[in-house]
Amino acid sequence: MATLCRPSVAVPDHVITMEQTLALARETHADHPQRDLVLRLIENTGVRTRHIVQPIEDTLRHPGFEIRNQLYEAEAKARVPGVVRQALAHAEVEPGDIDLIVYVSCTGFMMPSLTAWLINTMGFRSETRQLPIAQLGCAGGGAAINRAHDFCTAYPQANVLIVSCEFCSLCYQPTDLGVGSLLSNGLFGDAISSAVVRGQGGVGMRIERNGSHLVPNTEDWISYAVRDTGFHFLLDKRVPGTMEMLAPALKSLVAQHSWEVAQMDFFIVHAGGPRILDDLCHYLNLPPEMFRFSRATLTERGNIASSVVFDALARLFEEGTVENGAGGLIAGFGPGITAETAIGRWVRATPVTAHAVEAAVSVG
Repeated sequence: MATLCRPSVAVPDHVITMEQTLALARETHADHPQRDLVLRLIENTGVRTRHIVQPIEDTLRHPGFEIRNQLYEAEAKARVPGVVRQALAHAEVEPGDIDLIVYVSCTGFMMPSLTAWLINTMGFRSETRQLPIAQLGCAGGGAAINRAHDFCTAYPQANVLIVSCEFCSLCYQPTDLGVGSLLSNGLFGDAISSAVVRGQGGVGMRIERNGSHLVPNTEDWISYAVRDTGFHFLLDKRVPGTMEMLAPALKSLVAQHSWEVAQMDFFIVHAGGPRILDDLCHYLNLPPEMFRFSRATLTERGNIASSVVFDALARLFEEGTVENGAGGLIAGFGPGITAETAIGRWVRATPVTAHAVEAAVSVG
């Protein structure tokens, strides 16, 4: 079974605090009829700090979609390789060991995908398969894990590299004045993350089952409008309540595996906002402590789109308290409304294979 190894995560140096965000909102939107509501909503996100690729004064200017996308490409090429190298080291593999690269990003566009550039510049084999994922938004991190699991199920000796590159600040639109858009200006942050899924061996979460669920007739609840100025994020006011509809799907996947949610040991979920985590506690009947990693990501880095699940997973690794054999769940939520979920068990050390045992006996 495929094992999701320790992620590597990096964030840009420029930081904007909650206090700075609120001050900017008061100043920039002093005459907005719903300014006070927006300020309350931003405060209620619980986001204390976010990291962005440009200083805030540059972020607030809009030089045009072309220049922004050029910046996206330049920043991705500058920042992704270091994160990838660390992820490979965590998994104890080399570029030549990778059979598939899954690249996830919904905040910029490149064709060919960054996967082609990585293969050409970082020593990956020319035969390495490429799978870019763009249009699943924040659910893309969960989808990448699931597609890596599928690939390793089909090719048990394979290794998959996942890369998530999200520069949400490059999607800021100064003319978007809807409450949902203004809220998003105080919620999203930038991050790059990477992780390896090994078909054999590895330390981390051994994935045993994955699944997808789409809530019918919610296509327009989270979306991009693509205009001359780039991507315009649209967020319906009903989105915070989606866990009431998605929690049963999570329970169903766990039940298909003959497990029970209440008996699971860890949960790594997309923290789009505090309401998502609060509602999961309610609908899954779990204590808030079970979502501490996701909440820490939201507090310290904001909603970093598809990178949330990898940042939260990295925090679980850092804590180091998960016992061998512990059962857990990873879930990404995004437009559609879509949930991408994986469940499995924690492995602390590479298991000894029957072949290795036979070899040891033979030597003895």
